[in-house]
Formats: sequence, structure tokens, C-alpha cells
Amino acid sequence: MAASGSSRTMESRTGRTKQRYNSKGERLVAGVVPLTESKDYVLLIQSTKRKGWVLPKGGWELDEECTEAAAREAWEEAGITVHIDYDLGDIEDLRPPKKHQTKEKERSLYRFYEATVLTEHENWPEREKRERRWFTFADAHELLKERPELRTALERSTMKR
Repeated sequence: MAASGSSRTMESRTGRTKQRYNSKGERLVAGVVPLTESKDYVLLIQSTKRKGWVLPKGGWELDEECTEAAAREAWEEAGITVHIDYDLGDIEDLRPPKKHQTKEKERSLYRFYEATVLTEHENWPEREKRERRWFTFADAHELLKERPELRTALERSTMKR
């Protein structure tokens, strides 16, 4: 599969008007497990909504293929250009609803791709909102313990254990 970043912008996409949903009403989310070429390290980013570390991911929109959405999210959230290596498959949203939620939580269906990081850029759209850092498998696995869908994506990758 091709490298991402051919039409990078310094502005993140926002809103849900172009968002894709499946027939069950689940929001379709694309993401990457960004690895070093040696597969020794994975790049995680700070979550903006919840505290902690996450994989780059976000809504798959109507005007793009799923791989394009995953690569776009890697650029917007982590400031990386990636080569999409392969599809890690669908992962269901297994998180419990938030404690003080009054309405039904929108469920998501995640599609992650293993990707090799080609370039880490100094400036990117969400640089002011997010920190990024490389982790070993063991450290990343522990940091993602509250996010079973992200942990599953990491486990499906060919990252060195």
C-alpha cells in the first residue's frame, strides 16, 4: 500500500457531517498502529478527551478510503507520515458507557492498520494539543489497559514482544 501524506494540511478535520456509519448505527473509525521499521517501538499520543495514551485514530469520512482516513489521522494527531503495511481488521467498541452519561453512547467500530512510520514532522495540526512518544510493546500494552479496542489492535500487530 502507498505512503500517506500526499495532500497534508495543517488543519484537522472537525465535525461529523461527513462521518461514515454502518447499518447498525456504529460510527466507523480508522486508525494506525505506528511502528518503527524494526518493529521494536510503537508511537502513542496523548488523548485530548481522556487522560492517558492512545493510538492515532478518528472518523472515517465519506470522501476517503479507510486507509486514507487512517493515514490522515496519523498526520493530524501524531504528525507522522506512514506506509500502511496491512489491515488488522475490525475491532468492536468494548468500552463501558461513561458514568454520568444521560443519553445512549454512540458505539464505534474500529478498523486499524499496522503502519511503518516514514517521517516524524516538527509541526503538525494537533501539535499544541498532543504529546507523542515511542514505547516498547510491554509499556504500550500497560498504558492501553483502559482501552481494550486499542490494546487489541496492538496485540494484532507484528510488533516485537
